[in-house]
Amino acid sequence: MPDIVERLGGATQRNGTLVLPSSSPPEHYVDSPYLVPFDGSFVLEKDATEPKSYDGKQACKKALKHTRNEIADLQETLYAERQYALQGMVQAMDAAGKDGFIREVLKGVDPAGVKVISFKKPTEHELDHHFLHRIVHGEASRGEIGFFNRSHYEEVLIARVHTKILESQGIPELPDNLDQVFVDRYQSIVDYEAHLARNGIVPVKFFLHVAKTPVQAQRLLDRILEGDKNWKFNAGDMSERQLWDVYMEAAEEMIRYTSRPWAPWYVLPADKKPYSRMRGAEIIRDTLLDIDPQPPELDKATFKELGKFRKALEKELADHKDATS
Repeated sequence: MPDIVERLGGATQRNGTLVLPSSSPPEHYVDSPYLVPFDGSFVLEKDATEPKSYDGKQACKKALKHTRNEIADLQETLYAERQYALQGMVQAMDAAGKDGFIREVLKGVDPAGVKVISFKKPTEHELDHHFLHRIVHGEASRGEIGFFNRSHYEEVLIARVHTKILESQGIPELPDNLDQVFVDRYQSIVDYEAHLARNGIVPVKFFLHVAKTPVQAQRLLDRILEGDKNWKFNAGDMSERQLWDVYMEAAEEMIRYTSRPWAPWYVLPADKKPYSRMRGAEIIRDTLLDIDPQPPELDKATFKELGKFRKALEKELADHKDATS
């Protein structure tokens, strides 16, 4: 049997290691002013937290409703075809609106074709596995729109800010320079998301970009002042606020090194929730349009039978009408 690697141009060597002639993953990014470039030039502070133009809450809600209807139609075809999945991911600072973003973007979409998972602090069982383990088990299936509320990016964000977390993760032979751990994790993430894309699971990643003051401060204050929101308040949010600049540096770094044509990042201005939801829904819709799901075709025998079934049903309804008139 001819060698399949040789047929594809052969393997090469890099530093004495065999490198296979792998193909580039399929690309499904869409044109957007919020698309993060793939060349490593991204600078977070250049991205505004306020939209450049804002027509108001009601206009955004109206546009969002229209886009959601389009998403629902596309998802129905995606579900019928069962060749692709869309895997959304949302990262943001506390009180940026992650829950509401996912809820509003997917409202009205058939829940049978939706899968949303919120990731909290890893359990002991999860810590006994590699950092991508729990993510792998939460992926969207073909035909679904999935969303991660937080994701594997916590492991290059929170763990980047609080590096002592690494000591509890059972990682063998931690290097003295912990920066190497995160560079390795960036590469693992890029490889993992390329694997998803090659298998029809299309990653779409959102970072909801909010201002520390006044926006996050006001939203946290609202959680204190409004009784029905008290449960949302976590005292730890206040201590994390003190590390805002460190988090922004870590977020910029993770986005810069992991935005790829097959797994793009979109940084949305999120000071106005209706605006970020509207724009996020448009990106989801446009990605689905780029995927272009098609309804499955019936075989000739089944298609031929449709005429027979149609006549039988029409006759049944006509007889029922005559009997009841």
